[in-house]
Amino acid sequence: MDWGLQNRISRIIKPQDNRALMLAVDHGYFLGPTEKLENPKKVIAPLLKYCDSLMVTRGVQRTSVPATSDTPMVLRVSGGSSIIGDDLSQEDITVSIEDAIRLNASALAMSIFVGSKYEYQTVVNLGKLVNEATKYGLPVLAVTAVGKELGKDARYLSL
Repeated sequence: MDWGLQNRISRIIKPQDNRALMLAVDHGYFLGPTEKLENPKKVIAPLLKYCDSLMVTRGVQRTSVPATSDTPMVLRVSGGSSIIGDDLSQEDITVSIEDAIRLNASALAMSIFVGSKYEYQTVVNLGKLVNEATKYGLPVLAVTAVGKELGKDARYLSL
């Protein structure tokens, strides 16, 4: 593992105890304005000191996180349908590596949908993202969702 990748991971997962508390404030990309999260800036500000990293969309990062913050940003780079659409699992990569670097992302995050109609597409996109991100020493986090068809089966939830 190269130095840049190790350094970025150590910003998120603290080497002292190998633990991390990540605050995810990326709900708006598929849920729209979420109750109590309508103003992300007000939600994030008092919690920043308690979290090791923030998972955000680029819009939330640009508008709601102070540029002076030293909290690592895990940038959501996937998106697509909302809960209003036909299938929430139809996502693609929506943010370029270059934009993530400009935003000083410590890591990238994208959804994969196991057991859904678009499972293949999301897993292939994850592979492409990892290949590109590795060139720049950027870690990638797969946010794994289990398709409704698989229910609450522990074998799939453990993925």
